Amino acid sequence: MKPLRPLALCLAALLSASALAPVVLPTPARAERGAGFAGFVAALWPDAKARGVSRQTFDAAFSGLTPDASIIPLTKKQSEFAKPIWSYLDSAISSARLSRGQAAASQYASELASAERKYGVERSVILGIWGMETNFGSFSGSKDVIRSLATLAYVRYRDDFFRDELLAALQILEDGHIERSQMKGSWAGAMGQTQFMPTSFIKYAADGDGDGAKDIWTSYPDAIASTANYLKQHGWQAGLPWGVEVKLPEGFDLASAQGWADFSSWRRAGLTSADGERLPSSGKAMLYLPAGIHGPALLITENYRVIKKYNSSDAYALGVAHLGDRILGGDAFSKSWPRHEKRLSGPELMEVQRRLKAMGLPVGNKIDGRIGEISRESVKKAQVKFGLPADGYPTLALLTRLRQKP
Repeated sequence: MKPLRPLALCLAALLSASALAPVVLPTPARAERGAGFAGFVAALWPDAKARGVSRQTFDAAFSGLTPDASIIPLTKKQSEFAKPIWSYLDSAISSARLSRGQAAASQYASELASAERKYGVERSVILGIWGMETNFGSFSGSKDVIRSLATLAYVRYRDDFFRDELLAALQILEDGHIERSQMKGSWAGAMGQTQFMPTSFIKYAADGDGDGAKDIWTSYPDAIASTANYLKQHGWQAGLPWGVEVKLPEGFDLASAQGWADFSSWRRAGLTSADGERLPSSGKAMLYLPAGIHGPALLITENYRVIKKYNSSDAYALGVAHLGDRILGGDAFSKSWPRHEKRLSGPELMEVQRRLKAMGLPVGNKIDGRIGEISRESVKKAQVKFGLPADGYPTLALLTRLRQKP
């Protein structure tokens, strides 16, 4: 599923299964017989025209087009939210992907070096994203981008988001960046080796080989430069690692590890790098235990947050970061994952969020079973209240306490 991940507004951030409103996608036969889809296309024309799209481009884009009935079920499949973090990383950082990534790092060393110089983005994270999105350009999706976007826009999935992406895709065709027949991508409309959504292509696509074109589909230099430009524009800080695996000192008070602090503060608290190297001398970090106290402990930085602009999933961001490090010779995490511990199910995680919210603790924009940064901090506060290890990782013990009356 990873080759079908968009970059700039990745659908893991946007396609929430829990937010999926019940929709019935008209079959192509019904859509053709009625005015539904045809009416949707007709209503789109004034906005497309206002964006500079010609009638010729518009008509060619929609000629013979019908909704794709296979798309809506795909919005419910998001492995980075469903799998245990260790299973997700096993797949993301497979031996085959590492081997392919090392070959890509060697073959495109000059292009990666050029992107580092121009954008201040380390090649490791560029390689990590490239590998996670399309396995280094080997598969970028075979769906008709216009049809995919039109389908999602027609049923008003995510309100007007996909309608806007569809209009942007028409602009890309009008500007001649790619032929209509070659505009292929993911089921959600993400395109090329970078898996950019159309609006992100318009904002962040870059010409890496100096030929005057921005080709994220077939030009490796352009794909590399576009990825780097996207990260730079979202605040990437050159020289700052995405994070560091650390060892916690004996008896470390997890309850005191709330929020962001300078690396110097973490050193004074007794945290040390797992590989024996000195912690960074500058910058801020947050303690993150992706599988709780029994798994690896990480100090993550603002650059980790930048990766999450690509995709809001912590599993994805960690996959990108660790894959890039491993491609360039970094070690696997030194502490093993608690593979045999029971994980809470999606409905149980949603219950945790509901009960946290009932306590007056924030959990983010919606109850969705995704334990992101906001929910983690609230989990920690509840764990402190109940005398549990304040690792920010929701467990059955926490849920049991939350279910008990005060």
